[in-house]
Amino acid sequence: MEGLRRRCERRLHGVRIPQPFDLDAFCREVENRRGRRLLRRPVPGLGSHAPCGLWIGTPEADHVFYDPGTSPLHAEHIVLHELAHILSGHALDASLGALFPDLAPDTVARALGRVAYTSVQEREAEMMASLIRGRSARPPRTTIGRVAHVFGFTE
Repeated sequence: MEGLRRRCERRLHGVRIPQPFDLDAFCREVENRRGRRLLRRPVPGLGSHAPCGLWIGTPEADHVFYDPGTSPLHAEHIVLHELAHILSGHALDASLGALFPDLAPDTVARALGRVAYTSVQEREAEMMASLIRGRSARPPRTTIGRVAHVFGFTE
């Protein structure tokens, strides 16, 4: 785990993490680093029979799909997980092509869903998502403040 953490910390070197954390600002940081648009797209029910999150990279933009039907903190983590795949340059699993049989290979440059990651990529994305959020301002210390934060409310 320590080697995984160090590898992920190296990947995050130089990435600006807003203080206090703001997902919109962090998404703009990723857009600027990649030089292309990043579009977050809520898809209700995505996690029920499919991955909770999905990244599709086209020549024009990165599209991050997530299930908004979960707590705000979990939805944020799903998006951070997908952004971690983007920042890591994780490659498309060849078996994922079966999910997009009607699209030309050059239309979808990269597409990653939680069901298609290698276990190494999955662990890296989870660790990086946790590191990104962990480097930001901490949530409130009171018990009620922590509970409220988990559900997306402020004290």
